[in-house]
Amino acid sequence: MAELFTTIKVSIQDNNWYSLLFLFLGSLILYLITLKIILPILHYLIRKSPTNWDNMLIRRKVLEKLVLLPSLFFIGRFSYLLTDQQVVVERILNALFALIIMFALDRFLFAVNDVYEMLPSAKGKPIKGFIQVLQIIIFLFGGIIIIAILIERSPWILLSGLGAMTAVLLLIFRETILSFVASVRITSNRLIEIGDWIEMPQFGADGDVIDLALYSIQVQNWDKTIVSIPTHKLIDESFKNWKGMQQCGGRRIMRNINIDLESVRFCDEEMLAKFEKIGLLKEYLADKKNDISAHNRKLGIEETDFINGRHLTNIGTFRAYIERYLKRHPRINQNLIMMTRQMEPTSTGLPIQVYAFTNDTNWTVYESIQADIFDHLLAIVPEFNLRVFQYPSGYDLLQMKENIKSVT
Repeated sequence: MAELFTTIKVSIQDNNWYSLLFLFLGSLILYLITLKIILPILHYLIRKSPTNWDNMLIRRKVLEKLVLLPSLFFIGRFSYLLTDQQVVVERILNALFALIIMFALDRFLFAVNDVYEMLPSAKGKPIKGFIQVLQIIIFLFGGIIIIAILIERSPWILLSGLGAMTAVLLLIFRETILSFVASVRITSNRLIEIGDWIEMPQFGADGDVIDLALYSIQVQNWDKTIVSIPTHKLIDESFKNWKGMQQCGGRRIMRNINIDLESVRFCDEEMLAKFEKIGLLKEYLADKKNDISAHNRKLGIEETDFINGRHLTNIGTFRAYIERYLKRHPRINQNLIMMTRQMEPTSTGLPIQVYAFTNDTNWTVYESIQADIFDHLLAIVPEFNLRVFQYPSGYDLLQMKENIKSVT
């Protein structure tokens, strides 16, 4: 083997172009062998292992960060062929080696956090903050070591000078440092990604994220205007991200119908006979009537005693109708929370709130579904002998005037 190296050196050291070609082809072949053969074999062995923690190395692509190492070792072994540039090449190789190790350690720390989160004892005790501090330290010291290698100085000299320059650096690069720290947090925690719909009213932002940069994040509003938000402001101030809504497959409907309190009353036989003709209420009314009758008989209360006994009301029957209507609606997500609730009465009537989720998060489709539902509910309110509350309008005053005239 030594004779082979001597032969190669004698044959190509007089021509740097041949040396460069040899180093390039050799490192390329080693890279392809590592990437296409060795790496898949390692992945296969890891997946076949009985433990789960090592799968995190694949998930976080730790091994992928090391595929260049064999090529760097090869170039370093034959760097003597570049007689004039050997020192420079070795210096660059050492810097690249430190850079690769730095990125591999960064991905390894992500894998460590994933393994920790798999433990039952990790619930409610995250270590992500400590991991991020370690990552910052690795990049800080890694950067110093790389600079020291490139300028051929001891890292301790750079560290000693760094203390005196800290105040000046913080003043000059304040925005950069804030933006960098914010970018690390945003990226590592996946707070925002391209395509997310965010709201930040203090900056007039309400739309999709179209660009994530170090110093700013660009949001295209629904009116097609573009807002640029300083990256660190997303950490300093609050914002709303609609990603959860898009990922869960449902968009919330939360809207009230205000019922005139004067129209709320107990159901008489005529009203019940009319309600029983509504298909969605047949089973509900039969069950409620049996339950109420049994309760009143047990206490010896007459059916006509509305004060002491239990009786159906038109507002309660209307709520039951809305619930059954939503359960059968094809555009409502039945896997998410759904309810119809009675809110506190106010000066504008009794609010009946519809709380449900559509099965389509597209904005225009969502608005169409919501409008169709309330078109139907508002139109059917009078069928329950109820009235929707509204302040007197010009038409109401005109009708009142006509009634007064007819009386007089």
